[in-house]
Amino acid sequence: MSRILLVLAVLIGTAGAVVAYGDPKRISEAGDAMSTMLKKRVAAATAAAAGHGRVVQIPRGTGGEFAVRAKVNGVNAAMVIDTGATSVVLTYETAKAAGLPLELLNFDVEVETAGGRTRAAKLSLDSIAIGKLVERSVPALVVPRGQMKSNLLGMSFLDRLESWEVRADQLRLHGYP
Repeated sequence: MSRILLVLAVLIGTAGAVVAYGDPKRISEAGDAMSTMLKKRVAAATAAAAGHGRVVQIPRGTGGEFAVRAKVNGVNAAMVIDTGATSVVLTYETAKAAGLPLELLNFDVEVETAGGRTRAAKLSLDSIAIGKLVERSVPALVVPRGQMKSNLLGMSFLDRLESWEVRADQLRLHGYP
């Protein structure tokens, strides 16, 4: 639909140039300018539709998991993608490294982990970045010291993306353009 509107704009612009200028050389220059503008718009729309620059590809690990290096509040953190986790879940150690106010947290949320039941504290992370994908104010949980060995990148992050998919042992995270 937008391509049709762009073509109509070019035609109207060219017709306007013919009426306004009447000079064949100026008409040709106006047509060239409109063509250049149209090519740039189509290229930009195509790049945006393809998600260039906003796609992160993560290879499957030898254990079958998808692990990634993320930045949590600007601090490097290893995370495992977990579509079964409702939320991003941080270990106590990662939360401490990220400068979160652990002494103020209330560990009152019951959670089921691979290691069994535990309690976690709700909070909001300023940012999580994976490559060029950056999400802000991400809801997360922190578990007490020693309760988990890995940070989980759960659905409170993944749901913010345009899409994510697994193809040929590659997880692709697609951010909005």
